[in-house]
Parts: sequence; structure tokens; C-alpha cells
Amino acid sequence: MKRTLSLSLVLALLAGCQGGPARQANAAADEATAEAAAAPANDTGSAVAPTPPGDFAVWLASFRRQARDQGIAPATLARALDGLRYRPRVIELDRSQPEFVRPIWEYLDSAVSAARVTNGRERLAEHRATAREMERRYGVPAEILVAIWGVESNYGGNFGDFSTLEALATLAFEGRRRDFARDELLAALRIIETGDIAPERMIGSWAGAMGHTQFLPSSFMAYAEDGDGDGRRDIWGSIPDVLASTANYLAEAGWQAGEPWGVEVRLPPGFDYAQAELATRRPSREWAAQGVSPVGGGELPAFAAASVITPAGARGPAFLVGPNFRAILRYNNATSYALAVGSLADEIAGREGIVGGWPRDEQPLARGQVREMQRALNARGYEVGQADGILGPNTRRGLRAFQRDIGETPDGFATRRLLERLTQ
Repeated sequence: MKRTLSLSLVLALLAGCQGGPARQANAAADEATAEAAAAPANDTGSAVAPTPPGDFAVWLASFRRQARDQGIAPATLARALDGLRYRPRVIELDRSQPEFVRPIWEYLDSAVSAARVTNGRERLAEHRATAREMERRYGVPAEILVAIWGVESNYGGNFGDFSTLEALATLAFEGRRRDFARDELLAALRIIETGDIAPERMIGSWAGAMGHTQFLPSSFMAYAEDGDGDGRRDIWGSIPDVLASTANYLAEAGWQAGEPWGVEVRLPPGFDYAQAELATRRPSREWAAQGVSPVGGGELPAFAAASVITPAGARGPAFLVGPNFRAILRYNNATSYALAVGSLADEIAGREGIVGGWPRDEQPLARGQVREMQRALNARGYEVGQADGILGPNTRRGLRAFQRDIGETPDGFATRRLLERLTQ
């Protein structure tokens, strides 16, 4: 399984709040309607000071021996690890996870803002020749590459200012996913050993995601590309390398050249929302036979395996998505993220963005409230499984059954109002 790249994934991955390796989940992350963070966290300069320096020094010496045993040259270890600091701020960020998940409409307001669209068009114009060359080479549209760049780091304006080596070493020493961080630190050392980047230039988020489009070190090793032909893969300073690496990842994730990511659709009266799951895949012609139609008119894209999704239930917009939407999910497995990338790309390219309105009067559920909802559904016999605070397919299935029983549209969209009905 490919590792997922972006920061918002890594936040959940290290925190363990929405999934395990590769979002363990290529299931768990998609259960949330939005990510806890839309942009990388920066080092505020606070507390770079003492914390078990002795213990950290002992751990670092042991890690150095392990890395040497795995073939990392002593000269590389000296360049990368001598003087490496423990960063208390990294552990603070690792342990501070928000109780509330942002509603998808708030996430999209930020991720696909007017300023981000304008800036994306400017970046595409500035790097058009490079972006089109990567499109030709890998089959991924230029506007998709620019959109990922925009969502991941605001076009390089905010990809973090932590030392990747210090962040990963701190997490490997004291974080909650030590083995994961240790493996990523080893991968970072191998990147330095290959000569792609100097240790002092390996900068990124507190969670170890690096550069303009936020690659983990292991993903860099697997998918980064030398787009400018200088013999190095530099996702920090070379835009050709950034765009080539991002395009290569999506191509390896199954991007289908010539197909859109999806299209906003209208659903027919009486539509069975139990079908509105990414796991349900049908040819476009079968959805059309049910009365699903594009919002802008015309015919549906000719997907061989398409899904209908309704991220905000019956009151929000609906989308028919195909293989390229799933390829974006391999980059970050959250529906909100993939919609942000797809709709931002559309607007950068001059196409219409999302037309349908969102139910902005609804209040999101805190994770504790989701657990309360799950316990209530189980108590009423709807059998949604463990109360884990994740709005997954089982929870949506049980919620649809409850909605059906109380005479409401069974769309599986969790709201505080439904929680109140359940717990009365």
C-alpha cells in the first residue's frame, strides 16, 4: 500500500485520532467531513529547550548505531545527527488534537477561497510550461498539480519551518507512533545520503511532511522525481521537481488521463442514499438510468466505476466521482480534501466550482458526541459497532435506519438535532 503524503494526513496519523498507517485507514480518514488542519503548523520559536536531554542523547546514540547497521554512512550520520535537538513543541502539537472537526463547508471556504483561486491561476501562468510538460509526461492535468500545491502549502507560502530531522527524532523518541517516526527518520537519512538535499534544508511540518506538496520521507524515496534534470530531487526549491513528484505520485495512484475527477450532480426524487458511499461503484450509465444528472446539463462522464457521494446529506451538494477522485484520496484519504483539490483545480482552470449550497445552519458533532450517537444507536438496536467517534459506513448505515424509522430522509448525515432525537 502506498503511503499517503500530505500534512493533514500525517497529523491524524501521528495523533492516532482518525486512523493508523496510511490512515490505516484508507477507511478512517474518509469518515470525517474535514481535516483538523488545512495548512501546516509552524514552529513558533517556543520551547526549544531542555526536556530529558540526557535520555534523548542516549536514545539518539542508540538510533545512530541502528542507522549505521542499516547501511547509513558515518559521514551522513555526522552531518545529519550531530547537534540534533529535542523539540518540545513537536510533542505539544502531537498531543493537542481538536475535539471538533470542521464542517466540510468551512474547510472548503478556506481551501478554495477566492484568494487561493486567484493565486493558483497566477502560479499556473507563471509555471505553465513546466506544469504542461508534467501533464504530458504523467497524464495528470496541470491545474490538479497546482491545486494540490495550493491546498498543501498555499503555493509554498506555508510548508512549515521545522527541521524534519529534529521533528522525526523527537517523535521517534517520545511520540505516540514511535516506530513510524523512526522509519521515517531513517528514510530522511537516506534522502540526505543520496545527495538530494542538505540536512539544514530539509524543512517541513512538525509531523515530518516536507516541502511544497508535503511528502513524507518514505514517500519521497518512492515517488519523488527530478523534474529539472539537475540530478537531485528538490521539493523545497525546485518547482519542476515539486510538480513532477506530485504528478508521479498521482500517476502511480491510478490517475486516468483524460478523465475528470468527478462532476456535481442532481439526484432524483426518492434517491436511495444507502448508495451514496465510495464503496458503491457503478458505471455512469447505471447512475444515469436512476435519474442522476449533471448540474450543468449534458451527460455524465463515462466512468466505468463511479460513486455518488453526498458529504452533507440530502441538503448539501451531491457528486459523481470516478477513479481520479480515488487517486486524490490516495494522497490524502479525506473526502473533504479530494473535493477541495478537485473544485480548486476546476476554478483555477476557469470552470465552475461547486454550485449547490451547504446546510450551514447545522452544527458539527464533536468526537465525543459522535461516540454518544453511536452508543445511542447501539442501545436502540441499530448495531453500528464500537463507539469510536468516527462517522464511518456502519454508523451512517445505522443512522439511516433510525432516520427511516422516524420518517426523515435517510441520508446518514449526522447532526446535533438527530443526536438529540436519539438520546431523548
